[in-house]
Amino acid sequence: MADPFVAEIRIFPFYFAPRGWAWCDGQLLPLSQNTALFSLLGTTYGGNGKSNFALPDLQGRLPMHPGQGPGLSLHDLGETDGTETVSLLESEIPN
Repeated sequence: MADPFVAEIRIFPFYFAPRGWAWCDGQLLPLSQNTALFSLLGTTYGGNGKSNFALPDLQGRLPMHPGQGPGLSLHDLGETDGTETVSLLESEIPN
C-alpha cells in the first residue's frame, strides 16, 4: 500500500482498520496524541478542540467533496446530508 497522506480517507473492504488507520465513525481522538491530524481537521467533525477532536462519521454515508456542482446544492466541509434509509413504492422498482 502506498504511503498515505495525513487525514487521507480510503475505502477498505475489510472488517478492520489497517495498522495506522482509524475508522471514520465519528470517534473522538486525544489531541495530544494526534497533533498533525488535528492541525488539518480541527473541530470540523466535532470535539472540544482543547483535549479532543472527532473523525468524520461515514457510517451509512459516503464521502463527498465540499462545494457545489452544476444543478446541485452547496455542501460545506463536515456537513452531513442525505438519509440512511429510503422507502420505495412498488411503482418505483423496475420490473
